Amino acid sequence: MTKLHLQDVSFTYPDGTNAVENLSLEIPSGQRVAIIGQNGAGKTTAVKLMNGLLKPTSGQVLVGEWDTKTKTTAQISSKVGYVFQNPDDQIFHNEVMSEVRFGPKNMGFDEEKTEEITNWAMELCGISEYAEENPYNMPYSTRKFVTIASVIAMDSDIIILDEPTAGQDKIGLELLGTLLAELEKLGKTVITITHDMEFVTEHFERIIVMANRRIIANDKAANIFYQHDVLEESMLKPPAVARMASLIGLPNGVLHKAELVDYLKQQLLLGGKAQ
Repeated sequence: MTKLHLQDVSFTYPDGTNAVENLSLEIPSGQRVAIIGQNGAGKTTAVKLMNGLLKPTSGQVLVGEWDTKTKTTAQISSKVGYVFQNPDDQIFHNEVMSEVRFGPKNMGFDEEKTEEITNWAMELCGISEYAEENPYNMPYSTRKFVTIASVIAMDSDIIILDEPTAGQDKIGLELLGTLLAELEKLGKTVITITHDMEFVTEHFERIIVMANRRIIANDKAANIFYQHDVLEESMLKPPAVARMASLIGLPNGVLHKAELVDYLKQQLLLGGKAQ
């Protein structure tokens, strides 16, 4: 499996805009990581540096032993798969099966493996029944799963999901959760950009917070959402459970409904009040 390492990385666009500054972090293989922050914080630029779509102006991005400056985007895609925020920026076939097959076929997989991994990826993403459909005849939320399947089918060690929860209903969010769990079983690294704090607390332990083009926090979710200075600088609101827990005086670290309910039950049984 492949480790990802950013060493003092900065990137400036040709027009002189500084997009990210002095990013340093290490993501070991098999970890789930959520990157959060407001629009303009530098999140998308950061992940595009990770998969070689952008090359650092200064610093170094290592994908395993590869320096992204010395490899093409196509080469890096064998190790880092990237699902765009907008599926319409990624889909270019008029049939779902062809879209999902393109990646593994282009990677040089033999026909047997291509067929096997294509069918598996479509099943995992809940789109098997749409194999012969035109993706552009599908709802936005389903097209998102087409693009996710097409990247998963490439069998990259690292998978980046840019705003996967956008446009998803409860069923779609549950499917995403199942998908993340399955990828973890396979030892895949999953890096997700999202504005959905509830989704973050349910599915990610490690959180990277970005603000003003920098990483301002890198910690467990249970710590991040109780660091008020970090939340203030990044202009993020903690998830509902954390806000409620703070209001009633629970200890820091409560992020899940079950934890909140258990605490309240204990208080009722003791005949006391939340301290």
